[in-house]
Amino acid sequence: MNRRSFLWGASLAAMARQAVAQEAKQGGGRGGRRGMMGGDSGRGLQPLDGGKIGNAGAMKITDIKTFLVGAGGRNWVYVKILTDQGIHGIGEAYSAGPDEATVKVIEDFKLWLVGNDPRNVQYLFDVMYNTTRFPGGLIVNSAISGIEHALWDIAGKSAGVPVWALLGGRTRNKIRTYQSTGGATPQQAGENAKAMIEKYGYTALKMGIQAPGAMPYNQTIRDTVAHVKAVREAVGPDIDIGVDVHAKFFEAQRAIRLGNAIAEFNPMWMEESIRTENFAAMKKVSDHVNIPLASGECNYMIHEFRPLLELQALDFVQPDICCCGGMLTMKKIAAMAEAQYIMVAPHNPMSPLATAVNVHFAASTPNFYILEYSAPDSGARKDVLKEPIMVKKDGYVDIPNKPGWGVELNEEAFKSMPPAPWKRGTSFRSDGSPYFQ
Repeated sequence: MNRRSFLWGASLAAMARQAVAQEAKQGGGRGGRRGMMGGDSGRGLQPLDGGKIGNAGAMKITDIKTFLVGAGGRNWVYVKILTDQGIHGIGEAYSAGPDEATVKVIEDFKLWLVGNDPRNVQYLFDVMYNTTRFPGGLIVNSAISGIEHALWDIAGKSAGVPVWALLGGRTRNKIRTYQSTGGATPQQAGENAKAMIEKYGYTALKMGIQAPGAMPYNQTIRDTVAHVKAVREAVGPDIDIGVDVHAKFFEAQRAIRLGNAIAEFNPMWMEESIRTENFAAMKKVSDHVNIPLASGECNYMIHEFRPLLELQALDFVQPDICCCGGMLTMKKIAAMAEAQYIMVAPHNPMSPLATAVNVHFAASTPNFYILEYSAPDSGARKDVLKEPIMVKKDGYVDIPNKPGWGVELNEEAFKSMPPAPWKRGTSFRSDGSPYFQ
């Protein structure tokens, strides 16, 4: 990766490897390996009481591994952090498309983290974030997020408690979930939605819109309204329905017209009504519709979310714990949202491991509303964890009570799940120009 070469010179990686190898040669062994910012290097965070934390003994990161797992259509990127005490932690980075790049960034961060105590989660986040210096994008922030998850898993296991207990404890007994549904025609959309509700007991669901980039305004509205109406009639008046525009609209006015057209069906929210870069345009949509709005999956870190939340342009904020910065960052975003009377509905299209991480967030966050979810009852989702969190018949999932995340990767299954290159499909207007989706 080139992102640090501008700051530290091309020889940084070689210097780090040389330092680690030299310490191991001098007798450090497995427990003596230290990253360039190890706690006893005389720089950075220094250990207390010989490295003890409470009644738990000293602990150091010895290695960071990655697993790139094929999930059919995309990959899942897993992080596993090993320690000299035999405790390991797992996390998930967002699958961005160029997933090999995310793996390389994680491997680069490893040079800075080996030798540190993994339980100092905020400190190690700061090491990664501050050393990167330039604000990260999807690749860098996903790498940071996956590593941060694994640190929390270790912290929970070391303390002998679930992660939610380290985040202020539980605020609820179970976690409400919803799943996405679809259908090429209004009739299919209604039938699929009804079948999903009957199978899993969900009290909410989400659906996309019928809006190719070349579709005229009136057809966009007419077709989408027909689908939303069919789903509402199929599931009845009390099921919450999220309508996901998926940022297919460039013009705020188009989103405004659609929002007003579907208002009669009482949607739970209209999601990503326009692209997320222009917060003023998002506020314009908010000022001209009378339905709840949701967005946030494409935003990172507290500094992007702060102005968005202050604008009061959203009713639900949707950070993704696999790329927004991780658990601590997500908790900070939720706290800012709470101060603005905004609920949190995490974006969660990744694997069952990401679901488990989100469940701990949801359990400990007062302004959590609902979690995006996909039932792990078939395909890769069924096999990637030893015991995935399964939805009950009331549309809720239970909160794990084992130390750490309470789940473990099924590494044996990875042998039959090879990764494959993938990229998002590009959509084109009738004149040949590509449009955002």
